[in-house]
Amino acid sequence: MKSFFDRFENFFEGFIFWSRWVQAPMYGGLIIGAFLYMVKFFQELAHMYHQVIGGDIESKVMLTLLSLVDISMVMNLVIMVTIGGYSIFTSKIDVDMHDDKPLWLEGLDAGMLKIKLATSLASISGVQLLKTFVNYREAAEKAGSEGIIIEIVIHMVFIFSALLLGYTEKIIHSYPHGLTGHGHEEEHEEDEHKEHKEEV
Repeated sequence: MKSFFDRFENFFEGFIFWSRWVQAPMYGGLIIGAFLYMVKFFQELAHMYHQVIGGDIESKVMLTLLSLVDISMVMNLVIMVTIGGYSIFTSKIDVDMHDDKPLWLEGLDAGMLKIKLATSLASISGVQLLKTFVNYREAAEKAGSEGIIIEIVIHMVFIFSALLLGYTEKIIHSYPHGLTGHGHEEEHEEDEHKEHKEEV
């Protein structure tokens, strides 16, 4: 018969395991935010339509188009966090046999999710930087040359972070049993040595 401490320990461990569902409402909130952001996308699309009809200069139309690209990339980031985060940290999504399963879900783990998020952030900052370069004169008047340099530095930090995360994951996965792979190899050699002695 289990003691009171054992029953309490089982209950507490079950409660800790259940606590992963605290994240579920947050992912639901991200989905609602994605729908609201979609409204912003169509507002920008309508604005671009009026620009084209009104005969605005090409640079203004291009800036609006880049805003649409920016919104779509942020939406990709939200979807990646929602689906990837839920399937990794909350509960497995049974979509292995689904015809429409996205390719980026193949072999996705926490490390790969971080790399994908970092590269997405670098891409989004790249689009923002491109918008600044397209409208360089106005950006220089508003933020000055220092503001543009700061944008470039931020973009380079995102790129460096993505590269560093990718290199870290490569180092971790280079070991057959993780970072403690050598210990497992030594144990395996000891087992083989014991078996050889028994045969002799």
